Amino acid sequence: MDKQIDGGKKRLITGFALLGAALVIILLNKDLITWFAIGVITFFAFSEVISMLKIEDNDLYIYGAITWITAYFYARPEILIFVVLMILLGHMAYKNSVNYKKIFPILYPLAPMIFIWTLVSYFGMWTLVWLIFIVGATDTAAYYVGKSIGSTQFSPVSPKKTWEGFFGGVIAGTTMGTVIGFFSTPFLVALIVSLLVSIASIFGDLFESYIKRSAGVKDSGNILPGHGGMLDRVDGYLFGAVIMAMLLNIFVAFAADDVKNLPADLQDNISSQIAAEK
Repeated sequence: MDKQIDGGKKRLITGFALLGAALVIILLNKDLITWFAIGVITFFAFSEVISMLKIEDNDLYIYGAITWITAYFYARPEILIFVVLMILLGHMAYKNSVNYKKIFPILYPLAPMIFIWTLVSYFGMWTLVWLIFIVGATDTAAYYVGKSIGSTQFSPVSPKKTWEGFFGGVIAGTTMGTVIGFFSTPFLVALIVSLLVSIASIFGDLFESYIKRSAGVKDSGNILPGHGGMLDRVDGYLFGAVIMAMLLNIFVAFAADDVKNLPADLQDNISSQIAAEK
Protein backbone atom coordinates (compact mmCIF):
# COMPACT_ATOMS: atom_id res chain seq x y z
CA MET A 1 0.00 0.00 0.00
CA ASP A 2 2.82 2.39 0.94
CA LYS A 3 4.58 1.60 -2.34
CA GLN A 4 1.40 2.46 -4.27
CA ILE A 5 1.07 5.79 -2.45
CA ASP A 6 4.75 6.55 -3.02
CA GLY A 7 4.37 5.65 -6.71
CA GLY A 8 1.32 7.89 -6.96
CA LYS A 9 3.23 10.83 -5.47
CA LYS A 10 6.10 10.33 -7.89
CA ARG A 11 3.67 10.17 -10.79
CA LEU A 12 1.93 13.36 -9.65
CA ILE A 13 5.18 15.29 -9.10
CA THR A 14 6.57 14.18 -12.45
CA GLY A 15 3.28 15.04 -14.16
CA PHE A 16 3.28 18.59 -12.78
CA ALA A 17 6.96 19.01 -13.70
CA LEU A 18 6.25 17.95 -17.30
CA LEU A 19 3.22 20.22 -17.47
CA GLY A 20 5.23 23.15 -16.13
CA ALA A 21 8.02 22.58 -18.63
CA ALA A 22 5.51 22.35 -21.49
CA LEU A 23 3.82 25.60 -20.43
CA VAL A 24 7.15 27.46 -20.28
CA ILE A 25 8.11 26.25 -23.76
CA ILE A 26 4.69 27.16 -25.19
CA LEU A 27 4.65 30.61 -23.57
CA LEU A 28 8.20 31.41 -24.68
CA ASN A 29 7.31 30.27 -28.21
CA LYS A 30 10.91 30.40 -29.45
CA ASP A 31 11.85 28.08 -32.30
CA LEU A 32 15.31 27.22 -30.97
CA ILE A 33 14.03 26.40 -27.47
CA THR A 34 11.13 24.33 -28.83
CA TRP A 35 13.43 22.48 -31.25
CA PHE A 36 15.87 21.72 -28.44
CA ALA A 37 13.13 20.52 -26.06
CA ILE A 38 11.58 18.23 -28.67
CA GLY A 39 15.10 17.04 -29.48
CA VAL A 40 15.69 16.00 -25.85
CA ILE A 41 12.44 14.04 -25.87
CA THR A 42 13.44 12.48 -29.19
CA PHE A 43 16.82 11.40 -27.85
CA PHE A 44 15.34 9.53 -24.88
CA ALA A 45 12.53 7.94 -26.93
CA PHE A 46 15.04 6.96 -29.63
CA SER A 47 17.35 5.43 -27.03
CA GLU A 48 14.49 3.48 -25.45
CA VAL A 49 13.49 1.92 -28.77
CA ILE A 50 17.10 0.91 -29.46
CA SER A 51 17.27 -0.63 -25.99
CA MET A 52 13.98 -2.52 -26.30
CA LEU A 53 14.95 -3.91 -29.71
CA LYS A 54 18.42 -4.79 -28.39
CA ILE A 55 20.17 -3.02 -31.25
CA GLU A 56 23.90 -2.67 -30.71
CA ASP A 57 25.00 0.10 -33.05
CA ASN A 58 26.03 3.48 -31.68
CA ASP A 59 26.17 4.85 -35.23
CA LEU A 60 22.39 5.14 -35.10
CA TYR A 61 22.77 7.96 -32.58
CA ILE A 62 24.96 9.80 -35.07
CA TYR A 63 22.37 9.35 -37.82
CA GLY A 64 19.65 10.56 -35.47
CA ALA A 65 21.62 13.57 -34.23
CA ILE A 66 22.60 14.74 -37.72
CA THR A 67 19.00 14.35 -38.91
CA TRP A 68 17.64 16.34 -35.99
CA ILE A 69 20.19 19.14 -36.30
CA THR A 70 19.58 19.40 -40.04
CA ALA A 71 15.83 19.51 -39.44
CA TYR A 72 16.17 22.86 -37.70
CA PHE A 73 17.56 24.49 -40.83
CA TYR A 74 15.70 22.57 -43.54
CA ALA A 75 12.39 23.99 -44.83
CA ARG A 76 10.64 20.62 -45.12
CA PRO A 77 12.32 18.45 -42.46
CA GLU A 78 10.06 15.43 -43.01
CA ILE A 79 11.88 14.79 -46.30
CA LEU A 80 15.08 14.16 -44.34
CA ILE A 81 13.69 10.84 -43.13
CA PHE A 82 13.97 9.37 -46.64
CA VAL A 83 17.46 10.80 -47.04
CA VAL A 84 18.79 9.31 -43.82
CA LEU A 85 17.15 5.96 -44.58
CA MET A 86 18.88 5.80 -47.98
CA ILE A 87 22.24 6.71 -46.43
CA LEU A 88 21.82 4.13 -43.66
CA LEU A 89 20.76 1.36 -46.06
CA GLY A 90 23.56 2.28 -48.46
CA HIS A 91 26.11 2.17 -45.67
CA MET A 92 24.91 -1.23 -44.48
CA ALA A 93 24.97 -2.56 -48.05
CA TYR A 94 28.52 -1.24 -48.48
CA LYS A 95 29.57 -3.17 -45.38
CA ASN A 96 27.71 -6.25 -46.71
CA SER A 97 25.75 -6.36 -43.47
CA VAL A 98 22.16 -5.21 -43.91
CA ASN A 99 20.18 -5.40 -40.68
CA TYR A 100 16.66 -4.13 -41.33
CA LYS A 101 15.99 -3.85 -37.62
CA LYS A 102 18.32 -0.86 -37.56
CA ILE A 103 15.96 1.23 -39.69
CA PHE A 104 13.20 0.84 -37.12
CA PRO A 105 14.37 3.61 -34.73
CA ILE A 106 14.55 5.96 -37.72
CA LEU A 107 10.96 5.20 -38.66
CA TYR A 108 9.83 5.14 -35.02
CA PRO A 109 10.20 7.37 -33.09
CA LEU A 110 12.51 9.70 -35.05
CA ALA A 111 10.24 10.19 -38.09
CA PRO A 112 7.10 11.08 -36.07
CA MET A 113 9.13 13.43 -33.86
CA ILE A 114 10.30 15.16 -37.05
CA PHE A 115 6.63 15.59 -37.92
CA ILE A 116 5.99 17.19 -34.52
CA TRP A 117 8.76 19.68 -35.26
CA THR A 118 7.26 20.17 -38.74
CA LEU A 119 3.94 21.14 -37.17
CA VAL A 120 5.60 23.79 -35.01
CA SER A 121 7.96 25.16 -37.68
CA TYR A 122 5.42 25.12 -40.51
CA PHE A 123 2.13 26.00 -38.83
CA GLY A 124 3.19 27.53 -35.52
CA MET A 125 3.07 26.69 -31.82
CA TRP A 126 -0.74 26.62 -31.79
CA THR A 127 -0.72 23.25 -33.59
CA LEU A 128 1.38 21.71 -30.81
CA VAL A 129 -1.11 23.05 -28.25
CA TRP A 130 -3.94 21.65 -30.36
CA LEU A 131 -2.24 18.25 -30.58
CA ILE A 132 -1.65 18.17 -26.82
CA PHE A 133 -5.31 18.85 -26.07
CA ILE A 134 -6.57 16.22 -28.51
CA VAL A 135 -4.24 13.45 -27.36
CA GLY A 136 -4.52 14.39 -23.69
CA ALA A 137 -8.32 14.35 -23.76
CA THR A 138 -8.38 11.11 -25.73
CA ASP A 139 -5.97 9.33 -23.42
CA THR A 140 -7.65 10.51 -20.21
CA ALA A 141 -11.20 9.75 -21.33
CA ALA A 142 -10.24 6.36 -22.79
CA TYR A 143 -8.70 5.38 -19.46
CA TYR A 144 -11.57 6.47 -17.22
CA VAL A 145 -14.41 5.34 -19.49
CA GLY A 146 -12.72 2.00 -20.02
CA LYS A 147 -12.10 1.60 -16.31
CA SER A 148 -15.67 2.49 -15.32
CA ILE A 149 -17.83 0.79 -17.98
CA GLY A 150 -15.41 -1.02 -20.27
CA SER A 151 -16.14 -4.70 -20.90
CA THR A 152 -15.39 -5.40 -24.58
CA GLN A 153 -11.71 -6.01 -25.29
CA PHE A 154 -10.30 -3.68 -27.92
CA SER A 155 -7.17 -5.64 -28.84
CA PRO A 156 -5.30 -8.67 -27.49
CA VAL A 157 -2.13 -6.56 -27.60
CA SER A 158 -3.38 -4.59 -24.61
CA PRO A 159 -6.06 -6.59 -22.71
CA LYS A 160 -7.04 -3.66 -20.47
CA LYS A 161 -8.07 -1.47 -23.44
CA THR A 162 -11.76 -1.69 -24.34
CA TRP A 163 -14.01 -0.57 -27.17
CA GLU A 164 -15.99 1.50 -24.67
CA GLY A 165 -12.78 3.29 -23.71
CA PHE A 166 -11.93 3.71 -27.39
CA PHE A 167 -15.19 5.46 -28.22
CA GLY A 168 -15.14 7.48 -25.01
CA GLY A 169 -11.63 8.66 -25.81
CA VAL A 170 -12.45 9.51 -29.42
CA ILE A 171 -15.57 11.47 -28.44
CA ALA A 172 -13.66 13.43 -25.78
CA GLY A 173 -10.62 14.05 -27.98
CA THR A 174 -12.73 15.10 -30.95
CA THR A 175 -14.86 17.43 -28.85
CA MET A 176 -11.93 19.06 -27.09
CA GLY A 177 -9.91 19.26 -30.28
CA THR A 178 -12.74 20.82 -32.27
CA VAL A 179 -13.20 23.53 -29.65
CA ILE A 180 -9.47 24.33 -29.58
CA GLY A 181 -8.99 24.02 -33.33
CA PHE A 182 -11.97 26.23 -34.14
CA PHE A 183 -10.03 29.24 -32.83
CA SER A 184 -7.64 28.96 -35.78
CA THR A 185 -9.31 26.85 -38.48
CA PRO A 186 -12.79 26.48 -40.00
CA PHE A 187 -15.17 24.27 -37.98
CA LEU A 188 -15.20 21.37 -40.45
CA VAL A 189 -11.39 21.30 -40.63
CA ALA A 190 -11.15 21.40 -36.84
CA LEU A 191 -13.65 18.54 -36.56
CA ILE A 192 -12.04 16.26 -39.15
CA VAL A 193 -8.49 16.87 -37.90
CA SER A 194 -9.49 16.31 -34.27
CA LEU A 195 -11.41 13.11 -35.05
CA LEU A 196 -8.65 11.48 -37.10
CA VAL A 197 -5.84 12.61 -34.79
CA SER A 198 -7.75 11.23 -31.79
CA ILE A 199 -8.16 7.84 -33.47
CA ALA A 200 -4.52 7.83 -34.59
CA SER A 201 -3.33 8.58 -31.04
CA ILE A 202 -5.09 5.48 -29.71
CA PHE A 203 -3.35 3.30 -32.26
CA GLY A 204 -0.08 5.05 -31.46
CA ASP A 205 -0.52 3.99 -27.85
CA LEU A 206 -1.42 0.47 -28.98
CA PHE A 207 1.64 0.21 -31.20
CA GLU A 208 3.95 1.16 -28.37
CA SER A 209 2.24 -1.46 -26.20
CA TYR A 210 2.99 -4.02 -28.91
CA ILE A 211 6.67 -3.08 -28.92
CA LYS A 212 6.89 -3.37 -25.14
CA ARG A 213 5.05 -6.67 -25.15
CA SER A 214 7.37 -8.03 -27.84
CA ALA A 215 10.37 -6.85 -25.82
CA GLY A 216 8.97 -8.32 -22.61
CA VAL A 217 9.02 -5.05 -20.67
CA LYS A 218 6.36 -3.15 -18.73
CA ASP A 219 7.70 0.35 -19.45
CA SER A 220 9.84 1.68 -22.27
CA GLY A 221 12.30 3.08 -19.73
CA ASN A 222 12.57 4.66 -16.28
CA ILE A 223 13.58 8.25 -17.04
CA LEU A 224 10.28 9.61 -15.67
CA PRO A 225 9.56 8.54 -12.05
CA GLY A 226 6.06 7.13 -11.73
CA HIS A 227 5.48 7.30 -15.49
CA GLY A 228 8.11 4.96 -16.96
CA GLY A 229 9.94 5.95 -20.12
CA MET A 230 9.75 8.93 -22.40
CA LEU A 231 8.12 6.83 -25.11
CA ASP A 232 5.36 5.91 -22.67
CA ARG A 233 4.44 9.60 -22.47
CA VAL A 234 4.60 10.50 -26.16
CA ASP A 235 3.34 7.34 -27.89
CA GLY A 236 -0.06 8.78 -28.81
CA TYR A 237 1.47 12.02 -30.05
CA LEU A 238 3.72 10.20 -32.52
CA PHE A 239 0.91 8.80 -34.66
CA GLY A 240 -1.29 11.84 -34.05
CA ALA A 241 1.35 14.32 -35.25
CA VAL A 242 1.81 12.54 -38.58
CA ILE A 243 -1.93 12.58 -39.29
CA MET A 244 -2.28 16.21 -38.20
CA ALA A 245 0.61 17.33 -40.41
CA MET A 246 -0.84 15.51 -43.41
CA LEU A 247 -4.35 16.92 -42.94
CA LEU A 248 -3.17 20.49 -42.34
CA ASN A 249 -1.02 20.32 -45.46
CA ILE A 250 -4.10 19.29 -47.43
CA PHE A 251 -5.97 22.19 -45.86
CA VAL A 252 -3.21 24.61 -46.84
CA ALA A 253 -3.23 23.29 -50.41
CA PHE A 254 -6.93 24.04 -50.76
CA ALA A 255 -6.66 27.38 -48.95
CA ALA A 256 -3.58 28.61 -50.82
CA ASP A 257 -5.59 30.71 -53.28
CA ASP A 258 -7.75 32.26 -50.60
CA VAL A 259 -5.46 32.90 -47.65
CA LYS A 260 -7.22 36.17 -46.73
CA ASN A 261 -10.28 34.22 -45.60
CA LEU A 262 -8.25 32.29 -43.03
CA PRO A 263 -7.76 33.32 -39.39
CA ALA A 264 -5.04 35.93 -38.88
CA ASP A 265 -2.68 33.66 -36.93
CA LEU A 266 -2.56 31.26 -39.86
CA GLN A 267 -2.17 33.83 -42.63
CA ASP A 268 1.46 34.74 -41.91
CA ASN A 269 2.66 31.13 -41.59
CA ILE A 270 0.85 29.92 -44.70
CA SER A 271 1.72 32.96 -46.80
CA SER A 272 5.42 32.63 -45.98
CA GLN A 273 5.40 28.92 -46.77
CA ILE A 274 3.61 29.44 -50.10
CA ALA A 275 6.12 32.16 -51.00
CA ALA A 276 9.05 29.94 -50.05
CA GLU A 277 7.75 27.05 -52.17
CA LYS A 278 7.37 29.30 -55.21
